[in-house]
Amino acid sequence: MIVVLGSINLDLGFAAPRLPAAGETVLCDAAAVSPGGKGANQALAAARDGAAVRMIGAVGRDAFAAPALSELRSGGVDISGIVEVERPTGLAAVMVDPAGQNQIMVASGANLAVTARQIETLALGPDATLVLQMEIPPAEVAKAIEFARTRGSRIVLNLAPAATLAEEVLARLDVLIANEIEIARLGTGRPMDIAHAVARRLGITVIVTLGGDGACMAAPASCWQIGCLPVEVVDTTGAGDAFVGVFAAALDRGASPESALHRASVAGALTCTRFGAQSGLPGAAEIDRALSRLAPAVRAD
Repeated sequence: MIVVLGSINLDLGFAAPRLPAAGETVLCDAAAVSPGGKGANQALAAARDGAAVRMIGAVGRDAFAAPALSELRSGGVDISGIVEVERPTGLAAVMVDPAGQNQIMVASGANLAVTARQIETLALGPDATLVLQMEIPPAEVAKAIEFARTRGSRIVLNLAPAATLAEEVLARLDVLIANEIEIARLGTGRPMDIAHAVARRLGITVIVTLGGDGACMAAPASCWQIGCLPVEVVDTTGAGDAFVGVFAAALDRGASPESALHRASVAGALTCTRFGAQSGLPGAAEIDRALSRLAPAVRAD
């Protein structure tokens, strides 16, 4: 079982001819409304890869809540732990250029009302995987990590958006996943060097996603590297969330970290081939078909 404690948003997406500079207005043909939020994206990614998933979060008592939850509901995610609060449902403005690069602004709203107490009534145990991100208050993320550690659950944290948590909190994780910008908060040098230093210092597994350059993974005694599945990029929004969700789903099924890294890397790349954070998430069969197109992870230590 995977439990995701995190954010739920409704995204307003713009396919822009270019990303605007400061003070610039850029026109585009149309916009699309779709569900998003890192927590919800990761929950749906894991569910589409076959995992049993429970999403814990918050939405407002407004017209945005139902569409924000629509894909989770249709995707088979258990949403009974999502509460309604007086704050508005989280909203995001997502601008994507022709190369698939994006700029995102998020109005957190109800996500700021998410608390670690929401998971304390769950039957978390050694057979559960808790997945967290940083779109809810960092203090609640820290409390959730502490609680899950007392229950013996596997804990996966996506340090995104970039934020700071005390090292004694990070040391209670099993897996930390970050991109190049986010991992730079924890050290200096090449991403692999930072990842390995953090892994040895804290005794955890650290993964850095590198966009078109693939990903690297460091444990205290080993390092791994993997390339990127070649795809035609339409929209990178949600690629990192697909990676996290599918990595967690693979671990939850008993896969080795290096096998999970391979599967997650394929899922992240496939997500880039379609527009939208959740509409682009691949299913298990699509990932299975594409696995042979990307060489497995190799030792790099």
